[in-house]
Amino acid sequence: MQKFLVKSDIYFGADAVDWIDSLRKKKAFIVTDEMMVKIKAVDQITDKLEKSGIKYDIFSQVKPDPSYETVALGVKALKEFSPDLVVAIGGGSSIDTAKSILYSLWQISEKAGEKFEKPLFVAVPTTSGTGSEVTSFAIVTIGSSKLALVDDWLIPDVALVDSQFVSSVPPAVTADTGLDVLCHALEAYVSTDASDFTDALSEKAVKLVFDYLPEAYHDGTNKTAREKMHNASCMAGIGFSNASLGLIHSMAHALGGAFHIPHGRANAILMPYVISYNAGNSSVAKKRYSDMAETLGLRAESPEQGCDLLIKGINALKAIMGVPMNISQAGVSREELEARLDEMAENAINDRCTPTNPCQPVMEDIKCLYRRAFE
Repeated sequence: MQKFLVKSDIYFGADAVDWIDSLRKKKAFIVTDEMMVKIKAVDQITDKLEKSGIKYDIFSQVKPDPSYETVALGVKALKEFSPDLVVAIGGGSSIDTAKSILYSLWQISEKAGEKFEKPLFVAVPTTSGTGSEVTSFAIVTIGSSKLALVDDWLIPDVALVDSQFVSSVPPAVTADTGLDVLCHALEAYVSTDASDFTDALSEKAVKLVFDYLPEAYHDGTNKTAREKMHNASCMAGIGFSNASLGLIHSMAHALGGAFHIPHGRANAILMPYVISYNAGNSSVAKKRYSDMAETLGLRAESPEQGCDLLIKGINALKAIMGVPMNISQAGVSREELEARLDEMAENAINDRCTPTNPCQPVMEDIKCLYRRAFE
């Protein structure tokens, strides 16, 4: 028996953020980063709260790859403010931080035998990448390791997928986050927990990425491309929240934690290598990748050729946007890689995303993949 869950109410399209005008709450706790405050993106939320007479507090201490220490500060601030509404606005780091703050406070209350009244949780993504606004995943950094929290409790109640918030995202970030969307959809598609429902979302998301990511990269003011990529990110998020992910993400979590490579970029680097590995060790995955290639109009005479065409398509997409093709191009030396290899392989094999990969690796497989992806 399988389950397909869409917990979040999703509002999308132009001015989706206007939904906030309908809220009748007393106190809002806003989780974001300093840049969102500086460029006044947060003002689009606070202006609406002020008009509705809703008091608010802004927690803007979120950093990329949010740490356990930041979450602890957020727990303290939220508990003191005691809101009935939490709004996360930003990229995956801000939304994951809000998830982790709420989850931690809930766990603390449970252990203390206290009842926790969960505030209404609203997520406003400002990048088209993580899909965190609709997922049961949150990533927290502890030291040099990334911990994946996975629980349906983490899913925001409302997602406001408003493309006006991504119009000024720089090209490099557009590329990294867009390829993260592609990775989410492809990993959900070959996951051992994939279903007809998640397949439909994955197929649509992959097609949207190939059709619109280059346009969004080259012209950030292209409203159609931005909206399509924002929708693709959300759809892929629903897909992998239900089907889970795989070895690309496990290895990317470890690689990013060790060398501070942006998450989407780490996924993009590893994607072709892990696809090749999966296809070579799982006939089911090989067929699935080939089917996805056909969905993109890449006709093949065999599953092997289909996989090859898909990998070539991904590499062509990366080349168009100047995304690193390997780990060395991301600024990591061979000596640095070798020094962290055992640690990264162990972290990857124990990652929460690995069990649903279409084939189960051993430590040596993962180390070999890192070495192949180096150059």
